[in-house]
Amino acid sequence: MAKKLWGGRFSKKTDPLVEEFTKSIQYDYKLMNFDIIGSLAHIKILCKAGYLSSMESSKLENALDSLFKKIKKGFKPPVNNEDIHTYIQNELQKKVGDLALKLHTARSRNDQVVFATKLYCYAATGTLQKTANSLVSAIKGLSLKKENKDLILPGFTHLQHAQPVYLRDYLGAYISMLKRDISRLEFLSTNLNITLGAGALAGTPIMSSKYNENLKSYIMEEDLKGLIKPVTNSLDSVSDRDFVIEIIGVLSIVAMHLSRLAEDLIIWSTKEFDFVEIDEAFCTGSSLMPQKKNPDVLELIRGYAGRLYGNLISALTMMKGLPLTYNRDMQLDKEPLFNSFEIVSSELKVLAGLIKTLKFNKSKIEEHLEDEGLYATDLVYYLVDKKVPFKEAHTIIGKLIKYSIDNDIQIKELPEGLLKKFSDKFVKKEIVKLFDPLISVKSKKSIKR
Repeated sequence: MAKKLWGGRFSKKTDPLVEEFTKSIQYDYKLMNFDIIGSLAHIKILCKAGYLSSMESSKLENALDSLFKKIKKGFKPPVNNEDIHTYIQNELQKKVGDLALKLHTARSRNDQVVFATKLYCYAATGTLQKTANSLVSAIKGLSLKKENKDLILPGFTHLQHAQPVYLRDYLGAYISMLKRDISRLEFLSTNLNITLGAGALAGTPIMSSKYNENLKSYIMEEDLKGLIKPVTNSLDSVSDRDFVIEIIGVLSIVAMHLSRLAEDLIIWSTKEFDFVEIDEAFCTGSSLMPQKKNPDVLELIRGYAGRLYGNLISALTMMKGLPLTYNRDMQLDKEPLFNSFEIVSSELKVLAGLIKTLKFNKSKIEEHLEDEGLYATDLVYYLVDKKVPFKEAHTIIGKLIKYSIDNDIQIKELPEGLLKKFSDKFVKKEIVKLFDPLISVKSKKSIKR
């Protein structure tokens, strides 16, 4: 194991089993560039406070800069370090010697790790918003295609035929969900309290006014001035993992929305529905049955929602009984956080690609639209417009539908005399016109289209 950031008080070497059990570099290496940014900020702070000279600051900054250039080339640190913070400190010492030992002045890993994790979340939520917007654009593009723009299909409740709806309204529901998800992500990213200066828990000898600096940004287009703030409560700062739980919670909602969309497309692609065809490039086959064309991508999106929920429960459970302030349990927030971001990002990307390939089977959809039950509510409003109380009209149409089913005859084929036995308000030539999906959807005035 490489040199640690601690150990002066110890006379024994750490047991190799403990070193292996407690290390986190195998996953927290993903915080490497964010920790470097924190170190750059801390160098400026130490220089202002008089703990570093301008020359020392410049040497440390150049060493960190060269380390970051290695990351950009795909470098991953060796796993014989305790964590990414230790690795960076050891690498600096190789480059600048004992000057690197000054960098940890007024600093603690407790403060470092929460800073780097929050900055990671800031960058990742920003990227995810753009990825989610790409899916929104893909769905919107599908609904506005010339062949789909005025396409009507059955709407469902309880997975039963309900009322006709425009495809663009159906898909628009998912656009609305995703836009809310994007708003939640934006709210979280703008409300991350990214701080420095907590130390281990009790603060540091450096005045908090020194923590607002211009910084070179390796991860975002904008400068970081104003984003990094002094702590208001150092104990809360080092033990805060609310943001991790909030973010995984929001990502779980995104995963749930994507799972619902995936489920609709899975159902629509079955032979029983046959509403939509998914391109072969986004399907897989069977190792036994040569005819199979399976929507595995969509099934995995549906399945991964459970992984996200598990990550959320993991983070909540980890935090539920921790006393103030920092406890090593908090190391275990990284994997569920990273995993949740990575899953949702992959889902958004692959779903955007899949959506663009979808083709709708209009003839099959038209078969479903022949179901007279889809227009039952329109018949109710027909009677309401003729001054029949709604509840009475609802009962009349319910009886009419049952008669149609029991006698295997369509309502529009019933003679007017028989129709009038259900209500004297019925005029056959008027109600026959109501069995039209276009008339049905256009009769709904409350929807802003």
